[in-house]
Amino acid sequence: MNNDKKEAGHKFLARLGKTRLRPGGKAATEWLLQQAAFTPQSQVLEIACNMGTTSIEIAKRFGCHITGIDMDKQALTQAKQNIAKHNVSHLVNVQEADASKLPFANNSFDIVINEAMLTMYANKAKVHLLKEYFRVLKPGGKLLTHDIMLVNPQQATAVIERIHQAINVNAQPISYNAWLNLFATIGFTDIKSDHNDMTLMSPKGMIADEGLLGTLKIIHNALRKQNRAQFFTMFKTFRRNSHQLNYIVLCSTKPK
Repeated sequence: MNNDKKEAGHKFLARLGKTRLRPGGKAATEWLLQQAAFTPQSQVLEIACNMGTTSIEIAKRFGCHITGIDMDKQALTQAKQNIAKHNVSHLVNVQEADASKLPFANNSFDIVINEAMLTMYANKAKVHLLKEYFRVLKPGGKLLTHDIMLVNPQQATAVIERIHQAINVNAQPISYNAWLNLFATIGFTDIKSDHNDMTLMSPKGMIADEGLLGTLKIIHNALRKQNRAQFFTMFKTFRRNSHQLNYIVLCSTKPK
């Protein structure tokens, strides 16, 4: 892969073998799953399902039906293979769809989960997307989100520029208070949250998410000549800005 093509960071990591492409990794996703009281009757929508990792986990643990959507055809192809491999094809269905124009009726889902996506949009677009999530949720339904948070908004411009250059995506993370205010403005209530250090590319985080053998495979691939420069750019950027960036998880409720 030629680095001049400016491959998006999440696609690059997936190509190296990373299966969890979320800023807070497995621990943050687990926090979300503990909030929503999944049952076998839950109707779940995962937006930006990528390779299906979280949808598969939900299906295997809770036995409920999940619809996953994404715009990345390659990721959806991999998701379908992963779903079949884990024998949950009867519970998980994935399809290509635009999150800004969800092809579902009002009040369709008990739970909507969306990880590592809202940050990739400007604030006006974040509002539009959240209104769509609110629309398809049933009254009393839960929205589970997992994203990137700015620790010090006063230094936002410099931090965001460094991240842009490293991951080749125009991420727009916002502060803790801005995230909470955003959800409240849409009409969500009972907003629960947590945040902590990002683990996406830390050695400890990789081992927790991928296991030792999986981490060694990622590092082996990262050290290939064609991957080395982008990997170290991303690794150093996240490490140097670790005090400025957290992951944030939120569980928000659509009022009855």
